[in-house]
Amino acid sequence: MANSDCIVIQGSNMAECHPVGFQWVTEAKARGARVIHIDPRFTRTSAVADTHVPVRAGTDVVLLGALINHVLSNDLYFHDYVVAYTNAATIVGEDFADTEDLDGLFSGYDPESGTYDMSSWAYAVREEAPGEGIEEPDGDTDAPDRSKKERASGHERGASGAPLEHARVMRDETLQDPRTVFQIVKRHYRRYTREMVRDVCGIPLELFDEIAAAIAENSGRERTTCFAYALGWTQHSLGAQFIRAAAILQLLMGNMGRPGGGIMALRGHASIQGSTDIPTLFNLLPGYLPMPMAGEHDTLEDYLASIASPLQKGYWTEAPAYTASLLKAWFGEAATRENDFCFDYLPRLTGAHGTYQSVMAMLDGEVDGYFVVGQNPAVGSAHAKMQRQALGRLKWLVVRDLQLIETATFWKDSPEIATGELRTEDIQTEVFFFPCASYAEKSGTFTQTQRMLQWRHQAVRPPGQAQSELDFYYELGRRIRERLAGSTDERDRPLLDLTWDYPQDEHGEVDAEAVLREINGYHLEGEQAGELLDSFVQMKADGSTSGGCWIYTGVYAGGVNRSALRPDRDEQDEVASGWAWAWPLNRRVLYNRASADPQGRPWSDRKKYVWWDAEARRWTGK
Repeated sequence: MANSDCIVIQGSNMAECHPVGFQWVTEAKARGARVIHIDPRFTRTSAVADTHVPVRAGTDVVLLGALINHVLSNDLYFHDYVVAYTNAATIVGEDFADTEDLDGLFSGYDPESGTYDMSSWAYAVREEAPGEGIEEPDGDTDAPDRSKKERASGHERGASGAPLEHARVMRDETLQDPRTVFQIVKRHYRRYTREMVRDVCGIPLELFDEIAAAIAENSGRERTTCFAYALGWTQHSLGAQFIRAAAILQLLMGNMGRPGGGIMALRGHASIQGSTDIPTLFNLLPGYLPMPMAGEHDTLEDYLASIASPLQKGYWTEAPAYTASLLKAWFGEAATRENDFCFDYLPRLTGAHGTYQSVMAMLDGEVDGYFVVGQNPAVGSAHAKMQRQALGRLKWLVVRDLQLIETATFWKDSPEIATGELRTEDIQTEVFFFPCASYAEKSGTFTQTQRMLQWRHQAVRPPGQAQSELDFYYELGRRIRERLAGSTDERDRPLLDLTWDYPQDEHGEVDAEAVLREINGYHLEGEQAGELLDSFVQMKADGSTSGGCWIYTGVYAGGVNRSALRPDRDEQDEVASGWAWAWPLNRRVLYNRASADPQGRPWSDRKKYVWWDAEARRWTGK
């Protein structure tokens, strides 16, 4: 952010809620950057900003849509960047219809299920030219339709998109074909006018013009604009649409993958990023590998085929290596090529299993036990009354926190107890409260919004019976495995085959650095057996490597805990690449290939970051 020429803070009171990060805003402003704060309230962030833009709560998507329309209608987008580094030139199939054609709906809508069949959204594919020799994947007679649906579908795999089994998608780099993504987006956003912004958002026309001009003037070859958002976006039901619209705008302006660009998510907790990297989400495995689906991913081959085709480019073509290494890290010698590295041990998704689906299942008596860690659903989740009623239907509840929170005591002091809707004597839930260690009482990493892993050293040991999460779950696993020892029941094999031999210190606490080394990964065979991996590109699909999270591979490169590195300021380079470690491979700016043109030349000297050194025949940069 310190390298930005314009910073738009929207849905956040960054100065007060993220003061450490706000230092980079003030540094950018000292260098001449324009700061715009878009928020319903005038806060301390507004006071520091050059311009405060009051907006009606929840209408951000209209403002962002109008900015996109302004850029497209006035040809203000970064043309060469857009053609080279976005899907704007890609042509969508003839079956696609937009909302203006179908009275507010996209093609493929099923009114009975309330869902979309996205087959009609797929890219158009050119006919195979003679001699190209591209083989279609084997499959049954409905394979083309299934493939088309997969090409249209999004997924939780971050930047990978849906698998493309060949590279024959049609493009028009003049951007004139009416079915290019560019023209479809242009038509779609035409409805978002500056007058709509005035009427819906409550923003005067002249203030909208000021925002639009500031972004346009501070984007392109020589300049970059950054967006920053927080819970003021994400807590809306349209939060994902806000972020997606901002991403479209930033891509059109050439503000992704370049110094001072991007979209900065200002997290509400120090390691929210880390909790999705090595996920607490039901639909992800570590490193954003998807959870397998019941009935779709019966074998490892089925699962890997759904992630990417070997004919594609990019990170996800190596998903077989990431997956095999993950399973080797979890199941060790039990995971072999012959048994698909214990892929059958992984649970399968049967649908959505998020927080609210789980609560509804509790109310229906389908859930016996529940772990609550780092949250307080009795008062902190939507429809708290329903949450408390659901807790009362459990057989047992485990709560880990620093103190007795409302979720741990709902059975005796909830509002429903006071009103008589619930009676303590009728609640059968057995509650187990375990005091946890605070951040100063445990070692480990936290991963912030820049994807940076920073090591936290233990300052003091936790008091009394308090434990870190690492020690709690290690001890829980140890006791369960001890009880199951000798079991011949197949359903117990995954637990018994887990690698669970972590070293402990003199206090009996698990060595957190040993866990980080397991996450980083090892060579398991050959001359390097036992050595730590330096990069995820060393991972193999044959079971000769392990790694608990492929995007974190390299954090222990060379046997050094790089998340613990803290060089002095005068020893750091422009992007502080020696301070801690960022995934993947310590890259501080994601998609940084876009900081140079397709020939590898920087878009400008002022904003150069990586470029092709023709003489040395290699990429270089800052």
